[in-house]
Amino acid sequence: MADPPRLHPEDRADFEAVLDLALSTADIHGAVRADPTGRTAAHLRAHALAHADDITAAAGEPYRAYLAARAAAWQDARRPLATGTLLPALAVLTPLVAATSAGALLLLGSLLQVADAPGPLPGSLVAAGWTLALVAAVTGLLGLAALLRSALGGRADRVEHARLAWRQALLDHGILPHLLRHPAVAHAEAGITPCSRPDTLAPCPARARKDRTPCSD
Repeated sequence: MADPPRLHPEDRADFEAVLDLALSTADIHGAVRADPTGRTAAHLRAHALAHADDITAAAGEPYRAYLAARAAAWQDARRPLATGTLLPALAVLTPLVAATSAGALLLLGSLLQVADAPGPLPGSLVAAGWTLALVAAVTGLLGLAALLRSALGGRADRVEHARLAWRQALLDHGILPHLLRHPAVAHAEAGITPCSRPDTLAPCPARARKDRTPCSD
């Protein structure tokens, strides 16, 4: 079995966005709102970020699918002219034939002009050569733009779909379960008022004393 994928640095922004979404859900927000100092929210966020690789492993399969789709898109971007279809062939051949013809006509017309050939033929050949050169440049740019749009457009859609699927799995199977297991959230879910840690020197509430909740004092 393959090892669980580690969170890539370029995906950390997505991880933090999903983490912020999880902190705003009803289950987690109750524990966050119970602490007016904001320390609970900051601690939960820092704790999740510190365990980002473990949390990512819980959504390992969707993350692998997203990484594979993204890698394929990057390969296509470096190799946009795929073979085996009519459109790439036309995109290559049209400007190539036009450029070759333009070069031949310009060379022949120039030679005839140098040789002082009579009649309008030399000038006509040169004019036709420049026209074909312009056609080659325009068709080459248009063909490349069309290929990039068609090749990368469909791939980009698949990458975005895989990315959204990973983010949803990360929320449902990774971040939310991790936060719900945290003592601050678990106590809030059970209706227990957590006491301050010893370094805060804050006394426990009266109800916490009565329920024998561990306190700083």
